[in-house]
Amino acid sequence: MPATDAPTPAADADATVAQVGERGALARIIPRLPRGDDTLVGPGDDAAVVRADGSFVVTTDTMLEGPDFRAAWSTWADLGAKAAATNLADVAAMGARPTALVVALAVPGSTPVAELEAFADALAAAVASLAPGCGVVGGDLTTSERTVIAVTAFGSLDGRSPVLRSGAQVGDRVVVAGDLGSAGEGVALLFAEAIVDGVESADEAQRLRIEHPRAVMAQLAPLPPVAMGPVLADAGATAMLDVSDALALDASRIASASGVRLALRAAPLRSFPAPLDRVLHGGEDHALLATLPASAALPDGVLEIGVVEAGDGVTLDGEPLEARGWDPFA
Repeated sequence: MPATDAPTPAADADATVAQVGERGALARIIPRLPRGDDTLVGPGDDAAVVRADGSFVVTTDTMLEGPDFRAAWSTWADLGAKAAATNLADVAAMGARPTALVVALAVPGSTPVAELEAFADALAAAVASLAPGCGVVGGDLTTSERTVIAVTAFGSLDGRSPVLRSGAQVGDRVVVAGDLGSAGEGVALLFAEAIVDGVESADEAQRLRIEHPRAVMAQLAPLPPVAMGPVLADAGATAMLDVSDALALDASRIASASGVRLALRAAPLRSFPAPLDRVLHGGEDHALLATLPASAALPDGVLEIGVVEAGDGVTLDGEPLEARGWDPFA
């Protein structure tokens, strides 16, 4: 997001991106974004400069209108919150502290600049809530027939070793921080009740927000337990990942990478408000799934859901569990 000293049109609540241009839009968006504690040079030059004392982690995620979100169901504020949350969760899953985001947007020229301001405000609020001190240090704005949101996130390990998917050991406890199943329940509701005569309905989506706020908002604007990433790392986590594609599928990734079996128990999983099938296969929860040594103290806010065994794959109460979840190509 390069800055500009060129004059820009006066702010107009009804103005579109095409009317004010890239410079005018950025002049209204950039001041709304957090600078960040580790930012040395923010938006305004060809690249940002972020303090990095030691090893850091980098991740990226793209949200494309259609496969990843429906414009009739998500507000621009929802999109800003979700774009921040999904990337911050990936940083946390490595045991790192989020330090900076780079945000690229491609939007139709007819998009009101006020909607991009709502996006920026919600993104800033999500960062402040989930990862205080993290900044938005740059990005890009261009035009497209469909909205595309791409975020790259950076995080500091603060002297820790990264927590990989490949470190689970036989005898470890399997634990989770955050919610499971609500996001899958929410998207199922939207597809079942917010499509009218084959067309996605904003009115029906709004009704569902009111009638089923837990499930629908978990899908549209998730709140992952970002702060728990470093906490779990400090507690001795041997493996960890962000549950973005469903517990069953993501647990199988830890099992495969570590060469072990994750033996899950249904009883603790039934403590979540969503139905068990959604808890196991729903996807887009952005909880943190980790393994901890049996001797490690269990941090507050963490639920034990199983144990690591010799073998392969994932089981539920001793029976093989299908590695099924979200797949954008399915």
